[in-house]
Amino acid sequence: MKIDGIDKKILIELTTNSRTPILEISRKIGISGAAIHQRIRKLNDSGLISGHHLKLNPKALGYSTLAFIGVYFDKAERNSIAIKEMKKIPEILECHYTTGNWSVLIKVLCKNNEHLMNLLNKQIQSINGVSRTETFISLEQQIDRQISVS
Repeated sequence: MKIDGIDKKILIELTTNSRTPILEISRKIGISGAAIHQRIRKLNDSGLISGHHLKLNPKALGYSTLAFIGVYFDKAERNSIAIKEMKKIPEILECHYTTGNWSVLIKVLCKNNEHLMNLLNKQIQSINGVSRTETFISLEQQIDRQISVS
């Protein structure tokens, strides 16, 4: 989809704060609220905007351990079965097929290190097809941003 300068300005405003009122965006950009609304709908319909999400603060909910786990499957044909089981584990936030040694890389959020250890030992490593895991605990997130509109 082609986007023009006005679309870019709208996207910049919305990525800064997705709750910015349409009328405020319209005042900043200098076009009517109706035009802003139509353009946002067009951006949504095109798939460029993939959703409007509320971002929770994990620490406020008692989750302080973020980890990335490289998961090795014993056989490639077990991938879909193992992924189906991983989808049942709420602490797994993301799962990516990757290049390199791991079959998949998962991102998990736990209340603490003990919770992480239990998650690994009792849930992830017990999935049929998982041969081993390699865990990296995030000490602090240094960058958190979206792709920029250029």
